Amino acid sequence: MTIATPTFAIQRSRDRYYADHGWLKTCHSFSFADYYDPANQNWGALRVLNDDRVAAGQGFPPHPHRDMEIITYVLSGELEHQDSMGNRGIVGPGGVQYMSAGTGIRHSEFNHSKTDELHFIQMWIVPPTTGLPTQYGQRDFTAADRLDRWFLAASGKPGANAPISLQQNAAFSVARLVDGSVKYAFDPGRLGFLFVAEGSIVANGETLGAGDAVRMASVSALDVKGNGELLLWDVPDVS
Repeated sequence: MTIATPTFAIQRSRDRYYADHGWLKTCHSFSFADYYDPANQNWGALRVLNDDRVAAGQGFPPHPHRDMEIITYVLSGELEHQDSMGNRGIVGPGGVQYMSAGTGIRHSEFNHSKTDELHFIQMWIVPPTTGLPTQYGQRDFTAADRLDRWFLAASGKPGANAPISLQQNAAFSVARLVDGSVKYAFDPGRLGFLFVAEGSIVANGETLGAGDAVRMASVSALDVKGNGELLLWDVPDVS
């Protein structure tokens, strides 16, 4: 995937794969499950970004994963997790769940509420090697942590000080803009992926709305202003 010329490619919300399973309404930014596009497999180490809405009391029964780092960011509602390592937890809005599937793990994900919808973004990162130890963790963050600033929630970049440690040399940041602005600088050779979970913003002069995303390569800086909930990945090119 090595890209020498600057790339700022917008994926509009309407261009994502969409499926309505009744209890689950999901949009996929990359090939996943029943959706396959050989030209849309990943962006560097970022392999999956699914925008999921789960009906009250519904969810994903126990299923296996291996050799993938999984980050889940809750936008609204409460996500209940259980896994084969004995972990159980509930993650609320603004909270982040991390799981390294490593050598193999089974887990379930359910909407903890019997009355309200659950909305979360699940993202998969390709690890630097296979067979790494399985891990699980979750962290709650406040709205103030990310208000009008990039908050580094998870990272495996050398020297980074993040509350959640990744095994891949990647970084995940979130921001909540309220008539605000944020900037981000990319090191040479890095890829960026910006996802607008909610709101309306202008990124490097381009207007983006909820569900829109931008894939960046050879872009030195990202300048964002407006109102909304933003997710940003800074990843290596693993081609």
